[in-house]
Amino acid sequence: MENTALLIIDVQNDYFKEGNMTLDGAEEAGKKAKQLLEFYRKNKLPVIHIKHISTNEGATFFLPNTSGAEINPLVAPKEGEKVIIKHYPNSFRETDLLEYLHSKRIENLVITGMMTDVCVESTTRAAFDYGFTNTVIGDATATRNRELFGQIVKASDVQKSILAGISALGNLYARVINTQDFLNGK
Repeated sequence: MENTALLIIDVQNDYFKEGNMTLDGAEEAGKKAKQLLEFYRKNKLPVIHIKHISTNEGATFFLPNTSGAEINPLVAPKEGEKVIIKHYPNSFRETDLLEYLHSKRIENLVITGMMTDVCVESTTRAAFDYGFTNTVIGDATATRNRELFGQIVKASDVQKSILAGISALGNLYARVINTQDFLNGK
């Protein structure tokens, strides 16, 4: 766990029931992220919360100054925990995330969050490009159904495909593991 930080990406109210962009499995993924957060807090390890605020025209969720844009109570930051505001899927783009990680001598990231196929994936791939070793906690991420060529792709298939893609070629972009295995030291 040396030189390792927990990165919680966009676990915000709009992704949960009654939100403006409800995800399949958000509650379950949020609860898993909470378990990881509690572990990191108990062991006094670095935690970084990423919060997306939509600034693009036509956005329908994560709108500024709305309850939907707030970090969900399951993983709400405590005083002293780093919170980074972003406006793009990649958490590194136009934020101080890279500078912050370097200042703390972080080399390894444990990544959780939402949406698996957008912000989690783009951040994980960017982190790899910046030289970080990544672990994605697969059951602490969530997405939703997608449409391609007029057909619905189920959220569970999107989830599996994205996690398989980032862990392909011998865990090139990230090792993917579930919460319980991670907490058990696997």
